[in-house]
Amino acid sequence: MRIAIAALIAACIAGAAGAQPPAPPPGVPQMPPIVVSDPGSGGVRIDRDGVFANFYPVNVHGPTVLFLGGSEGGLNPGGLRVVKALSDAGFNVLYLCYFGCPTTPPSLAEIPLESFDRALAFLKSQPSVDPGRIVLLGGSKGAEAGLLVAARHAELKAVVVGMPSSVAWPGITFTAAPKPGWTEGGKPLPYLPYAPFSSMAKGGIYALYNDALPAIAQHPDAVIPVERIEARVMLVCGEADSLWPSCPMADQVQARLKAAGRPAATLLRYPNAGHAVLGLPVEPSNPNYSHLGALGGTAEGNAAARADAWPKIIAFLKAAVF
Repeated sequence: MRIAIAALIAACIAGAAGAQPPAPPPGVPQMPPIVVSDPGSGGVRIDRDGVFANFYPVNVHGPTVLFLGGSEGGLNPGGLRVVKALSDAGFNVLYLCYFGCPTTPPSLAEIPLESFDRALAFLKSQPSVDPGRIVLLGGSKGAEAGLLVAARHAELKAVVVGMPSSVAWPGITFTAAPKPGWTEGGKPLPYLPYAPFSSMAKGGIYALYNDALPAIAQHPDAVIPVERIEARVMLVCGEADSLWPSCPMADQVQARLKAAGRPAATLLRYPNAGHAVLGLPVEPSNPNYSHLGALGGTAEGNAAARADAWPKIIAFLKAAVF
């Protein structure tokens, strides 16, 4: 599925970069429909007050994770494995859909940051949730959103983001004119434009992001103000990420925190892992094992990174709220 997502992102970004999205070449997997999974055992569907999510209450007045997926959108079945692991660790979990669901934007563009405000307000109203013990976990575009949200919500106690971004990027759509990825108060959130589309011919999707980073100084409002985050922060990245430069952007987050005199984030970086660095450990016998390296690194490198990082992630979250 991640390969198909990458193919879609390539075409979408082509449009946002001002070029007509090209037809994917023969043999390139197509993006499957966005999946909105049923909550399953122990979960309930939430669809009210601007919140569409699967909610998993396991405690009374207990610690809770706001869980954000990435560019796959919807409520993906793969995310349910993460939900179960978090629940087994003693957390309530709200798996939030912020695009691709019936009452949300259809694509990953112009997502109101108020969507996340409403999700947190919902959690604080639940008897199973201790409002003083809420943490956030997100990956890829969910990491970009996660840092934006954490910078605006001082009540969060911890935020763990995998494959993080240091800036807000354009939305991912099939349009020739770029759209913002996020809005706030009905206004577009400033973003860092993609590099010229010609970069993609040389370096693929990665180059559209990586070659844009030197222009940050010309777009200071696009930088995520991580210095405002009160929560403990953990960043997880793979140095071989071939979708976007998550480790260089993690370093930029660290540098911004240091420049502001803020505590450093806990950084887990893995040399042989890519964009699949965040997630539950995967055994070699798993049918999906061989696909772990599809977006950078090797299957073995990503699997080893997950095996090392996941228990550290759980320990980090628990240390903040247990």
